[in-house]
Amino acid sequence: MNKMFLALLMVSCFAMGTANRVYVHPFNLFSSENFSCEVIQNEEHKPVETVYPLTPLQDSTEPDPRSSSTTENLKNLTQRTAVLAELQNSLGLRMYQALSRTQKHANTLLSPINAYGALVTLYLGASKKTAISYQQLLGLNLESGHADCAYFIDGHTVLRTLQAISAQVDQSQNELRTLVWTFINSDADLSKDFLRGTQDFSDDSFVRAVDFTEAKEAEVQVNNFIQKTSDSKVKELFKGVTSKTDLLFASSVHFKGNWKTAFQPEATSDQKFWTHENSSVEVPFMMHTGNYMYFSDVGRKCSVVKLGLSKRTYMLLVLPHEGASLQDTEEQLLRVIPTWHRNLKETNLELSLPKFSLTTVTDLRSVLSEMAVEQYLMGSDANFRRLSSKENFTVDKVLNKVVFEMTEGGSEAQKFAEDETVPHKITVNRPFFFAIVEGNSNAILMLGKIVDPTT
Repeated sequence: MNKMFLALLMVSCFAMGTANRVYVHPFNLFSSENFSCEVIQNEEHKPVETVYPLTPLQDSTEPDPRSSSTTENLKNLTQRTAVLAELQNSLGLRMYQALSRTQKHANTLLSPINAYGALVTLYLGASKKTAISYQQLLGLNLESGHADCAYFIDGHTVLRTLQAISAQVDQSQNELRTLVWTFINSDADLSKDFLRGTQDFSDDSFVRAVDFTEAKEAEVQVNNFIQKTSDSKVKELFKGVTSKTDLLFASSVHFKGNWKTAFQPEATSDQKFWTHENSSVEVPFMMHTGNYMYFSDVGRKCSVVKLGLSKRTYMLLVLPHEGASLQDTEEQLLRVIPTWHRNLKETNLELSLPKFSLTTVTDLRSVLSEMAVEQYLMGSDANFRRLSSKENFTVDKVLNKVVFEMTEGGSEAQKFAEDETVPHKITVNRPFFFAIVEGNSNAILMLGKIVDPTT
């Protein structure tokens, strides 16, 4: 698995201009300064510091207190963000492809940056053997050459680097907000390391103790708490809670975007969007004529348009040609995105795009199961002995809520072309793929497909 990720790193998904960069193994950027090979079987080498009792669910809806951001103390921050963006993009695309395979005829949405952060946070509570599996998946493993010992990253450095990437989103034009909730059985303690990790990449985090004895009542209480602390943006998240639950973990990321150049309100009209070859829905279509970065990939039968959202953030929109398969395009994403970036050219387009927003809940365990790695990371072969001192402690549910929405307006007025060139028409009236990218680090914030804009 590690070799595969290093290979993916060589064909970085989004990062451009890195050909002259001196290669540094990712592990070396995210390890402690004085790291050594640790004996895998010796879990007591570094005793677990825990917190008990934790704040009961009923006592407070205020976010957990935290120290100020420490991203400014990270050395080589520019290099760290560039390398971590490549790693999270590679993993995010693989996770998206696995998720999309299970949702062939449904809208799909995944946040690579948020999913990566959730996995790194869980890594902080994993036993050494399980932690190695996490490092391999994350692309951060360094082989020791010895079967009985391993090297381990500093997960907090990874999470703080993710926070630094999120901070680069232009908040004056776009909004990116991350919340994290952890609900732990009231008879268990919790690792200080893990608790700190929930804060490292989130805007607000909540760790609460819950009595799961009455499972149905506990489920209602947990969901009500999440609804209150998310300003009612996240509702009825957890289902199937049992009296044997040890830990529920959830993260929510909300992206509210604003187009860099406004669409023309007077040109918005209802049009058909073809959800399938012989079925359609009526939806409002926005229209804008102007210069866009554009490429028609004849070989792969799709059109690619880059739409600015701010000075740094943009949407990459991929529309299969008529009669072509969106699934075929998605299966090639890891290989073809660098090619698209190299071939994008400024073109005068008349672009028609349906209004759409998207909200999804993803069970990360199910996605990892589709990737055939779940048993090593959260399932039968996973061990979280560094998460709590409670015997046989388990991570029961790991959910990710993603909310994506765009306004119709923009930060800049429309600029009309001075020449009289007839614009090339692109009408996005059938299923399409999109990615939201932070342009400084080239980190993917969102990956999605729209099959039906009305659902």
